[in-house]
Amino acid sequence: MSKSLRLSEKWFRRGLWLVALVFASFLIGLGGTIVGDLPKVETPLALDNFLNQPAAQRLREQLRGERSAAEAADSALAQAQLQRSKARSETRAQRESFNNWLATRSVTQRSEQDPEVIARTRALDAQQRAEQAQQRAVEAQQQAALDARQAAAQTQKQLDSMETAARAKLNEEMRRVEMRVFLYRLALTLPLLVVAGWLFVKKRKGTYWPFVWGFIFFALFAFFVELVPYLPSYGGYVRYVVGIAVTALVGRYAILALNRYLERQKLAEALPDQERRKELSYDVALARLAKSVCPGCERPVDLKNEKIDFCPHCGIGLFDRCGACNTRKSAFAKFCHACGVGAGRAAAVATAPAAAVPVPPVPPIPS
Repeated sequence: MSKSLRLSEKWFRRGLWLVALVFASFLIGLGGTIVGDLPKVETPLALDNFLNQPAAQRLREQLRGERSAAEAADSALAQAQLQRSKARSETRAQRESFNNWLATRSVTQRSEQDPEVIARTRALDAQQRAEQAQQRAVEAQQQAALDARQAAAQTQKQLDSMETAARAKLNEEMRRVEMRVFLYRLALTLPLLVVAGWLFVKKRKGTYWPFVWGFIFFALFAFFVELVPYLPSYGGYVRYVVGIAVTALVGRYAILALNRYLERQKLAEALPDQERRKELSYDVALARLAKSVCPGCERPVDLKNEKIDFCPHCGIGLFDRCGACNTRKSAFAKFCHACGVGAGRAAAVATAPAAAVPVPPVPPIPS
């Protein structure tokens, strides 16, 4: 159709389409802000909202105390292990010294050294007892650390059990909130889609069509971008059911529209040629001719073949002769491209009876 428009009209239409897009962009921005703020109408959910607060608080405080006790036991165990290592080192060094001394005494065989043997033996025994005491202290600290860790693990197990039950309730409530937020979005976008459908059917060719198309773009964006990605998915069932429903509705509308179109075409093709051309819009006819299709039935026609004056499919006249200059021209053209005479005027000239042509008087012959 754009080939049949005036140059200025083309630019005006492009400007109006730009107005439609700008209008749609502002509407989309406003709609996106509103949709983005919809979740704020719901109270934020937390795990603590679904816990027995006194029991959970008691377990958490008990767990903190048991972990602190475990940390203190681990620190004391590390100190005890260090003291045991020192005692072992001292015992080893003292035993080596005693063994060396005994080896020296066995060579000298001096009886006056017997009291020293007894003293060194008693000292070594005392050091071994000290090492044993450090070993017992290490074992006691190991038991204390183990008890503290087991108590903390048991308390953590009880707390985890409570939190698991609370988390199940939290997830269930979050699904409910998700569904409510989706219904809010649906309540916002579905009326927009309905209004957009009504505008498309009734007002898309009206005076204010840029705003109509801008609103239609906005409604489509709100539905397919702001709503569809937030469809709740329960194993994919909701998305598939919604997809099937939308496809069925769109397909039913397309089938009915196609049947209505074919019925209108049959009725139109049964009308006389002149009436069919009158019902066709001038711009629509030129647009279809530019695509090498019949303006009446929209089937392909070889318009370059000068022997074809009528559509071989529906019989509508495609070319005729100018009544003024007899030039072959488009039957839908308002003016002859050869002489510029209007189609209506040329037809009147062709059908009018021949008028008497006045004969100018013959001037007298001078004598």
